[in-house]
Amino acid sequence: MSGPSLLRRIISRNNLDRLFVILAHMEQPYSWAWVQTQVAQTIEAWDASESPSLPDGPQYSPKEQKKREKAYDEGLQAVEREVRKAPRTRAERIGTQERVTASFARFSATALDLEEETVEILTNDFLPVGTRLARWARQFDPSLSMADIIQANRNAWTACGLQPLLGERVGITPSILGYSLLYPYSDNYLDRQDLSAEAKLRFSARFRDRLRGERPVAANYREAALWTLVGLIEGQYPRAHYPDVFDCLLAIHRAQEESITQQKTGSLSGGAELLRISCAKGGTSVLADACLAHGRLSEEERRFSFEWGVLLQLGDDLQDLREDMQRGSATLFSRAAEAGRPLDALAMQLLIFSDRVGALMDSLPHGTETLKKLLKMSWRSLIIGAVAKSHEFFTAEFLRVAESSSPFRFEFLRSRNKRLSSRQGLYATLFDAFLEERYGDASDLTLPSHVMVRHPEAEGISR
Repeated sequence: MSGPSLLRRIISRNNLDRLFVILAHMEQPYSWAWVQTQVAQTIEAWDASESPSLPDGPQYSPKEQKKREKAYDEGLQAVEREVRKAPRTRAERIGTQERVTASFARFSATALDLEEETVEILTNDFLPVGTRLARWARQFDPSLSMADIIQANRNAWTACGLQPLLGERVGITPSILGYSLLYPYSDNYLDRQDLSAEAKLRFSARFRDRLRGERPVAANYREAALWTLVGLIEGQYPRAHYPDVFDCLLAIHRAQEESITQQKTGSLSGGAELLRISCAKGGTSVLADACLAHGRLSEEERRFSFEWGVLLQLGDDLQDLREDMQRGSATLFSRAAEAGRPLDALAMQLLIFSDRVGALMDSLPHGTETLKKLLKMSWRSLIIGAVAKSHEFFTAEFLRVAESSSPFRFEFLRSRNKRLSSRQGLYATLFDAFLEERYGDASDLTLPSHVMVRHPEAEGISR
């Protein structure tokens, strides 16, 4: 058989799928060996981010901070006035949405110096992502709490932030929805303090089987929900055509298992091991977001996604410092704090590292300058806000310098966060108001065919 004839036969319609699968499996970029290589490279980047001072950034005088704090309070008061009206009808709830969104735009322009284009990204792209996910989630499982849905939304916003950077339009998709909602069912269970590491690993093993494509019979309500959500991903990305997507999901799953083991033996591990585990967990999490946002990634896109995930993980570790110390979870930050070392150097290193991640993002060919600027600002705000929250673990001199790079004084941030925490019931009303569809559901998401019903006595939990 001649060469051209053989080629025509290979690429015939009947063999295209088989050839596609063979080529996809040849690369296998998301094996655990590949993850370990990425972790090692990221740790090199982290080590190179050590600095004796804060990186350059916006500076705010006390007068400028007070001006922004006034705008913050005016926006907060406007929102709380709306919520106290307790909108009951559909028209009232839609009116509340419109007035709160307008209030947010005014606050953003004055307090955060956001340009009109940036505010439009937040209100026209990211807000609809959150409300669509929340509506679907409430129809799927009415027992999901506001906190559960906000947790899922945090991941969805990361995935949707990646979409334009990868050449896609911003929007919730079945796979982003499914992956984001895995967190309330899996992570919250794995974070429980009343369960042994052995019980968590048994659950994790069954979850791993489902991610591999097996279909074990769900043992309880939790597994039934998880199996359904994995099915959403499979529906958008058939396993035969997109094996990398599921390799990514298995990589974050393995990193999560290592983190569970760390909860059990954390006191025995040194800083290098804690950093390695955090890098693997954070990097694979956002890498999975990127795969679900675009299906296939270039090496440049993989690298950026992985390091963004590490940045978010370390930022969350700093933000959750007190909680981790209370429950005995070992992280880079909790270990240093328990040893009585000020966290100044680690916070400065994290800010320098965020600049590195920003440079990787700037090298991507897609995504507007406005979006990239917004993401960089959000990373810096996460870190500076975490410093304000855990101020007692830093030196007075560092706090003075860091506070000048915040649009709000640290004491103001702590007092307003405390106020928000004390009014969760009030803000639950606002949350429900935003679940009202303004113009009908133009979503291409298929609504759940059945509703999950929680039976706590049938959870099948072994300790």
